[in-house]
Amino acid sequence: MKFPFNPAAPAYDARAIHNTLQRALASAGLDNRAGPMQGVSETIRRALLAAGLTADTLPHGASTAPVIDVVARRVDVADGMGPAATDLPSTAPAQAQAPRADASREFRNPAGQLTYKVHVPVRTSGAPRPLLVMLHGCTQSVDDFAAGTRMNPLADEHDVLVLYPEQAAHANASRCWNWFRPQDQGRDGGEPALIAGIVREVAARHGADPQRIFVAGLSAGAAMAVVLGQTYPDLFAGVGAHSGLPYASAHDMATALAAMKGGRSGLPGGRGATQGPPNKAARPMPTIVFHGDRDHTVAPSNGAQIVQQAQAAYQAQAGAMTLHAQTQDGQAGGGRRYSRTVLADAAGQPQIESWTLHGAGHAWSGGDSSGSYTDGSGPDASAEMLRFFLALRRGRSA
Repeated sequence: MKFPFNPAAPAYDARAIHNTLQRALASAGLDNRAGPMQGVSETIRRALLAAGLTADTLPHGASTAPVIDVVARRVDVADGMGPAATDLPSTAPAQAQAPRADASREFRNPAGQLTYKVHVPVRTSGAPRPLLVMLHGCTQSVDDFAAGTRMNPLADEHDVLVLYPEQAAHANASRCWNWFRPQDQGRDGGEPALIAGIVREVAARHGADPQRIFVAGLSAGAAMAVVLGQTYPDLFAGVGAHSGLPYASAHDMATALAAMKGGRSGLPGGRGATQGPPNKAARPMPTIVFHGDRDHTVAPSNGAQIVQQAQAAYQAQAGAMTLHAQTQDGQAGGGRRYSRTVLADAAGQPQIESWTLHGAGHAWSGGDSSGSYTDGSGPDASAEMLRFFLALRRGRSA
């Protein structure tokens, strides 16, 4: 039976209804993003449509897709420090089609094996597309991380490929990237070689722009993103680190735990933790950092050390490039206050950007509650990282 249109009928918010049902399922421990419960979202969608609510009123992606896509939050940034994420030009077609996504794939090389997924937007032009590598945090899956960061809807809008490598449980029981082990902090071996191999394979398969390949991550994923920026500067053009740690700040589990609390131990073979600076980064790399100043899992000093490493690398390169810093305070739409510092070169091109999130803990800023370790009060780290990466000039400074 078709429900007649009744202009006097009360208005219902299909998005709110859908989200309420999703939260109820999650609170009951039922994961409808994978496994036997995967079709629940489609069932909910059909029920709402049968009630007379059109598809236009439902959340984007509320069908059988394993990752829930939602509209990214806008972030207001004061003038004088470069464009905010909302100033990015849109490349979305007038009538967007559903994006394609690779099934889970497996990659092997002499360093081992990893599985991964790729989010592939509908092509809007024939030009090679940027590729963003997203590294999840401990205990997370790639679907969980994609949902929580909401990177896929942004990628659809700006025609960016997104690659999600997934850590194996046999490599780390908590599915953490092993950023703290010496064998995973160098080139041509360990997890950096595995991830770099996947990136090259995906870039070749999808025709990505080799000058616009970026890597970002959360927590252990952020620490590994920093490692990749140092070990493969010929492959990556920029690094995003959310709640992460600086390069080579630990050499085993004990020193990793000390580094997470703000201590440091030299690599290799350091004895005990110190409060001194971490090892120097060898190569300049455009870097954007987010860190909450109430993060009790990875101390905020780690975010500051990532920035210091990156700045020192620019100053140490030939010609001793001087970066000029400018800091402004602001407040995101969700109420979170922040301080944003931009370090730009003599030509005015930002090379390093640091966001201190006041009162925030260990969670992806501006993320969605459908994923773990997210803080919806903003600012939107995904939008700001993508804005930073896409504004970088093509070609590498080192």
